[in-house]
Amino acid sequence: MDYARLRAAAMNGEDEEAVTVDTRALIDKVLARYSGEWTTLRELIQNAADAQATTVRVRWETLPSTQVPLPATTSDSDILRHVICHHTLRRLVVQNNGQPFSKTDWARLKKIAEGNPDETKIGAFGVGFYSVFADCEEPFVSSGDEAMAFYWKGNALFTKKVTLPPDQRTPDTTFVLEYRNTTTPLPNLLSVSQFLATSLTFVALQSIEFWIDDWKVLALQKKSSPSLPLAIPRDIDTQTKEGLMKVLTVERSRTQIDATFMSVIGWKPQTASSAARSNESYAPELSGLKSLFSRLTLGPKPKAHKEEQAVQDAILEDLTAKSTSVIFLGITSAQIGTRVSSSFAAELERATKKPPPKTTKIAILTASYDETVASEEASSKQASKIADVFASVLPSKKPGGRIFIGFPTTQTTGAGLHLSAPSVIPTVEREAIDLNARWVRTWNMEMLRAAGILSRLVFIDEMATLNQKLTMMSPSKDRKSTAPSLEDVRKCVPDALHILKTFSFGDSTPSAQVSQIVEEAFWTAYRHAAIEVFSSRGVLLSSKVRTSSDEIAKFVGGIPVVLNEMKEDPFMQRLIEFGLIEDITVEDICKELSAKALDKQQLGHFLQWITKSAFDGETCHADIQRLLDVAVATVTDGENGSSGGIIALGSIKNYLNNKIPPSLPIPPTTLPIAFTATIPENRLQALGWEPLGVVPWLRHLIESGPRGPPEQNLTKSDKFAHQVLTVLSKNWDNLSQGAKSSVISALQNIAVMPTKAGMKKPAESFFPTVRLFDDLPTLEGCSNLKEKFLSALGVRKTVDLETIHARLLTPSAADGGARWSNIELIKYLASVKDDIPAADMKKFRESPLCTAEAGPPGLESTKGTVKRYKVSELYEPKDSHRALGLPIIQWPGPPGSFRSNSAEGRFLSSLGLRPFPPVPLLVDMMASSDSKARAIAMQYFIGNHHINGYGAFDLSACDKCILPIEGGKEGQLVRPSACYTNVHAAVLGYSILRKDLHQDAAKFGVARDPPIAGCVERLVANPPKDRAMAITLFQYFATRIGDLDHTKLVRLRDAPIVPVERRGQRGGGEKRETTLIYVRPPHCYLGSSSAYKDIFDFVDFGPDANTFLFKCGAKSEPTQHEVAWMACTEPARVLDTLQSPDKYIDLLKRLREDFATLKSDKQLLAKMRTSPWLLGFRELASPAKSKDADSLDDEPPVKQYQLARPDEIVILDDYIAYRLFKETLLCAPEDDQLESFYQALGSQMLGSQVKQELRVGTPLSNQEIAKRLRKHVLERSKLFLHEYSKDKRDAVKHDIRWLEKNLQVTAVSSVTLRRSLQGHAKSHMEKQSAASGKTSTGWTLFVAAEGNKAPDMYQVGQAICRLLLARPNQHAYFFFEPFLKLDLLELRARGYNVDRILRAKEAEARLAEEERRKALEAEQARIREREKEWAAQQQQQQQQQQLHQQNHRPEESPATPVQRSRTRMPGAFDDSPEAAAPAPAPQPPRWGGGGGLFSTISRHLGFETDNDSSKASRDEINKFLPQSSESTANPGTVSKPTESSYTGSGGGDGGKITSPAAIQQNLLNAIRATRPHGSSHLFSAPQQTHVTEQSTYCDNTPAQNIAFLAEAPRGMRVFVARDLLQPGRAAHDRNAWVAGRVDVIARFEGVLRDVAGVYGLSEKAVHIFYDDEGGTIAFNSQGSVFCNLRFWEQLYDPQPRGAQRLEDGKRVEAAVWWWVVLAHELAHNLVGPHGSEHSYYTECFIQQYFPRMMAKAAMWMGSSAAAAAAGGGGDGGGAPTSADGAGAGSQRTLLPPPPPYSL
Repeated sequence: MDYARLRAAAMNGEDEEAVTVDTRALIDKVLARYSGEWTTLRELIQNAADAQATTVRVRWETLPSTQVPLPATTSDSDILRHVICHHTLRRLVVQNNGQPFSKTDWARLKKIAEGNPDETKIGAFGVGFYSVFADCEEPFVSSGDEAMAFYWKGNALFTKKVTLPPDQRTPDTTFVLEYRNTTTPLPNLLSVSQFLATSLTFVALQSIEFWIDDWKVLALQKKSSPSLPLAIPRDIDTQTKEGLMKVLTVERSRTQIDATFMSVIGWKPQTASSAARSNESYAPELSGLKSLFSRLTLGPKPKAHKEEQAVQDAILEDLTAKSTSVIFLGITSAQIGTRVSSSFAAELERATKKPPPKTTKIAILTASYDETVASEEASSKQASKIADVFASVLPSKKPGGRIFIGFPTTQTTGAGLHLSAPSVIPTVEREAIDLNARWVRTWNMEMLRAAGILSRLVFIDEMATLNQKLTMMSPSKDRKSTAPSLEDVRKCVPDALHILKTFSFGDSTPSAQVSQIVEEAFWTAYRHAAIEVFSSRGVLLSSKVRTSSDEIAKFVGGIPVVLNEMKEDPFMQRLIEFGLIEDITVEDICKELSAKALDKQQLGHFLQWITKSAFDGETCHADIQRLLDVAVATVTDGENGSSGGIIALGSIKNYLNNKIPPSLPIPPTTLPIAFTATIPENRLQALGWEPLGVVPWLRHLIESGPRGPPEQNLTKSDKFAHQVLTVLSKNWDNLSQGAKSSVISALQNIAVMPTKAGMKKPAESFFPTVRLFDDLPTLEGCSNLKEKFLSALGVRKTVDLETIHARLLTPSAADGGARWSNIELIKYLASVKDDIPAADMKKFRESPLCTAEAGPPGLESTKGTVKRYKVSELYEPKDSHRALGLPIIQWPGPPGSFRSNSAEGRFLSSLGLRPFPPVPLLVDMMASSDSKARAIAMQYFIGNHHINGYGAFDLSACDKCILPIEGGKEGQLVRPSACYTNVHAAVLGYSILRKDLHQDAAKFGVARDPPIAGCVERLVANPPKDRAMAITLFQYFATRIGDLDHTKLVRLRDAPIVPVERRGQRGGGEKRETTLIYVRPPHCYLGSSSAYKDIFDFVDFGPDANTFLFKCGAKSEPTQHEVAWMACTEPARVLDTLQSPDKYIDLLKRLREDFATLKSDKQLLAKMRTSPWLLGFRELASPAKSKDADSLDDEPPVKQYQLARPDEIVILDDYIAYRLFKETLLCAPEDDQLESFYQALGSQMLGSQVKQELRVGTPLSNQEIAKRLRKHVLERSKLFLHEYSKDKRDAVKHDIRWLEKNLQVTAVSSVTLRRSLQGHAKSHMEKQSAASGKTSTGWTLFVAAEGNKAPDMYQVGQAICRLLLARPNQHAYFFFEPFLKLDLLELRARGYNVDRILRAKEAEARLAEEERRKALEAEQARIREREKEWAAQQQQQQQQQQLHQQNHRPEESPATPVQRSRTRMPGAFDDSPEAAAPAPAPQPPRWGGGGGLFSTISRHLGFETDNDSSKASRDEINKFLPQSSESTANPGTVSKPTESSYTGSGGGDGGKITSPAAIQQNLLNAIRATRPHGSSHLFSAPQQTHVTEQSTYCDNTPAQNIAFLAEAPRGMRVFVARDLLQPGRAAHDRNAWVAGRVDVIARFEGVLRDVAGVYGLSEKAVHIFYDDEGGTIAFNSQGSVFCNLRFWEQLYDPQPRGAQRLEDGKRVEAAVWWWVVLAHELAHNLVGPHGSEHSYYTECFIQQYFPRMMAKAAMWMGSSAAAAAAGGGGDGGGAPTSADGAGAGSQRTLLPPPPPYSL
């Protein structure tokens, strides 16, 4: 698609319109809606800076509180506190002492977006000032000797300027901003102060003052030092990336800002009255979630909070106390040269309205470490606690550095520095940098790159200053040394970290590109890949610095490295990422190691590092060997257990591990363990070293023993031999089989075993456990040696076991003794138990060795059983065991001879001898059927429970019945878990332990109380049967409250466990039945209540039981939520219980008071809206009443109350409707509060349920009564609203201005109101005197004014009240009626202020009378002129016809009239000759003035001109609309018709049209004939000119006498009267007749097509017909519309031949006229005869399609005006042209009289 061609075609079109702007919408929606904070202050301070001001004063003036009075005190602190908490803002006044406004400034101030062309100024777009409209409606500006005020007219903003008198002039420029809202709270003082402090940073201002009324709460003063030039290094590239800018010069200065402020700045009000306001104004920085969680957080207040509270308390003591704070800053500025192309400069100037500067400045603000410390020291401690005024000034604080375009923006730099770039182009709201627009983006990016270059220069200077400081710290004698001391370096670390933090670039917001662009230029500005770095040797280039390593630093210290304190800094991390700082290399370490030997400590660290590097593969093997070859350590004597000296690491092959003690001798190729103890073996092995083995080490000892000292000889020193054997024993398990063989072979032939007989070979030695013979060589001092190691060496452990057994247990024949007893055997085995192998011990445990006691009582141990038992089957010999009948080991001897702690006792215990019976055995005894055995077992268990440790056994899990219970049968036993000790638990059916066992219940595992879960379930399953049982149960549970967890409580709350006696519903009698029901605890209430005792269940079971129920959810009083729920769920019971509708209504009122809380429960709200619980009444007619139900003597109506849903109840707001439908309605109680409550729940207003259909009759032709009534209503409505709103301000829905704009009054023949109740087949028809209804143009008050009867003012007031009031009622109607009925004097007599209205009426009457007189005189003059013009026009047409008759035959002339001698009906076609046409009336001149509705609309549409081209059209429209002005005419002389006026009758008109001037004269005569009622002048009917068209203009008779003639050029069909087709008539020759009117028909067809398009008619439905006489303008024949060409030809078409379209505005004039005609004919499709109904539909057509017609007319007039402007023509509002040189405008004729569309 060729869009260029389409655009060219569009540009050649005629439809041209200018783009319009809604000023208010532009300001409100765009210019005054900046996203930043304090935008207004920023813009005003910016204006001050542009005006070269030095001081700015910001003052907020306040309004006193209307609710909280000023405290009665003279303390400024108290008064100021009151102002902060309770006052609201009145105005903002900003003053500066800059240059006064020039004429250009004043002009630019009132122009939006003109911008400031001065590139040195901050302002750019010219819209910043309009940010004041965010809070101010009409600002005021004064500067020098002039002032300007802004004000609104509708949506247009206007200004007025004034020259100030000399006594009111000041040198200052002042901006006064009155707040539109008087409830605006005071701003956050600290936030404002911080903003002002930040604003002072870069601008040329010197001081800023901040005032609240007469309190100067803040004063800022800035002082700057002279600037010093800063050298630019040669390696810095000062040109930006794209070459548009270059850094020329750099200079640096220091700035000090002093702040003096009152303590009130740091005060945070917490009073309840200002809580809501403080949340908004004093804590804007708190997010919603943070404040929410801070309110929800409970617990002790943190220390910080307490300190903050202490500070606030101190501040509150004196809010006016002054504090000072000082900060020191460094500002580095650069002169930037720009070089852009002319095209680039043009594009930039188009975007910014100013050319790009040749040179500009960029500044960077930083605060060095010393400046930061100085700022903290200079500020008082109290000031820092009260408020941090400079929080946003210091770039090191959040949110960090920001971009300043004169003032701070929301754009951050991402680094710890502020950047001032006045030439950076911001977005319109000045909150961010514009990086979107093409040319602006390039410019801004280059500016940011220049800022990056300047940042690098500042960084270089900061690092040089730091290096100089470090140099000065060293003593003078040490300054010649190459490197500073590490101690001095560490002192400067805070300075270095501060610098790095300042120039560390992170993410910037909102645009992340800003920090990226600046950082890129920062790093690339230096031509080499290096940057200054603070290292362990001071400030060096990064190429000379290495990353620090703690491991390497421990053995070499001469390499400049990054300090650990700085290693994690983001800046240093970035250097490492960029590769600008490398790790320490092997070459660096080799260089250091070759220069200096290592000491012992350094050697250890070196080994740690090199082994790790080798193991991790960080260093290759060749480099490892290089390092080992150059590494030499010097070790002093005795440090490593050797002779001391030098250790060359290149000769080391082995290392010691934990197998060989370091104190023993080692080979010389082995590194001492002191250096390898902390190094893992795998790392040592990575060096190629191996661990020293046991075998080589043993061989070294054996070989070096003879050559060494005796104490290190294995065969001579038993101590040394023991040490070596110990090492071998420990490592024996880890040795391989070959290694073990090597050790055995090396030691088996050497006397290395120390015994009590000396050093022996292993095979000659015995274990020390062999004690049968004293002469055996048993080992000595070898107890720590492993048995298997000694056994492997050949050491003997025992003598033959069988021999020992035979000798000890079987007596020899030589001895003649008996064998040993079991006691003797036990004694022997106990003596050698440590030497008995484990296998033998196992045999002893499993073998029956001992006998049990079998002697008589008292001598039980004297005899044993024949049977032998395992030791584990016997018990110790005790009487308690004998009483239990247990098997006792036989241990002969007196009582007590067996001791369990003896050697034999311990040995028997190891074999399994039982010291006491186990618990299961005792349980079995206690569960036996033998009562005696049970008692003994229970007594033993209780008595020995602690001694025998039975407490470790939990009997509560025992499943055997062993315990007796209270009240149980003889021998009845239960499990321990089935009984309890608390006797009160019996109420729940639990068993209680026998009372004498209660003290030992814990031993048996018996609990005091049963499990609470079981208790709960039993209570739920079996609730108490009566009150007494409930008291007992609930009292028991009261003692168990501590055991009830949340789950149990929920179970109890949800269970119906509370017995309640409830009375049943009332029956026929008064007595009610009482029933016992169970309710859940939350559904009952404790104690009693006078208000709700009959509705809710109140119980009282005593204090303890009530405590339990309270824990379960019972309450003392029902909440309103519960009352509402009860009322919704059981409304019938509640109403029946209350026994009175009044009480139920009182209940509803109480619920209404808490409805704001109740509706937060969505479930309850839904229940309230859907349940039949609201009380409504229905009025019942008494059967005894007569038909005259409205009689005042009747008894009061009977009201029947019933419960219903909210949507079934209506609110009585229309008493008339209620009176009509009261038998059907269920109404809400008549109470304002209850009605609002019902409405909130879904009840509808009665008025909304009653559908009102307003039926109005035909509008009266005379609407004067409507005009007067409208004026009267508007006048009295002002008084009514003024008086009515005094008591009911909220009841007013619309004010008088709305009424003036929207109210129309129409007088009609009748007004009928039909009311029908929705949902019911009931309706009522009633005649009204007045009623209001909604129409397309607003609200219309219809007044029935037939017979000049005055409307009922009560009904008028009723109709108006419904428009003005939110809830109109009967009281309002009665209140309004006197205002409408009484005259102003009577109202004044009753105390109403009506003097202003009376004075206005007098002045209005005088002006109206004068205007009326002048208008009548002017109208009379215009009529005479029109008559003359009409006569001249008719004479000219007659001459043309005569000339045409001379050139053609009479029968061929279509214009020759045929006189008819007989009369005919109007509009009929006769064959009789035509009568001679009377002389035409002269045409009056064009209308020169005024107009009605059409002229007003025309002006608004923009096509009103000074000529009279559309006067006729306006007349047509005004015929159907109410007159716009009201006049009262005095009787006067009525003008007689002129002689040229047509005065003939209906017939013989000759085809001529009545002169419009004659019609206008008739209308004027009627106006002048009016007189006041009761006037002394006699009334005489005005003379009038007869209008022939008034009865035949729409006669459809021609439809029977027309024939088709031809088709118009665009297809419309043309008909002609059949008479004219006869021989000798005008149209006999059809072709000639059509050829003579082709142009006329074409033009008429074009207009008809346009008009038909307005109505959406098919063009085929409109036709053209022609006749030569009669008054038929148009007619409708069976839906086909015919329009008379003759009327068109004579009225609108005196056009030159060949013209295809009408000229200029004549097209509008003709189209409007025929548009009205078509509306009349279209109405005939609905109504045939003329009458009020036909008139109604005609007006409906006009009303419905009026906007479309006006739009089309506006389009035509717009194209006409454009053409006139293009040609330089137009009448320009000048005088009418003369007859000789008249244009098209002079040829226009007045429209004929409009059809009388109503009869």
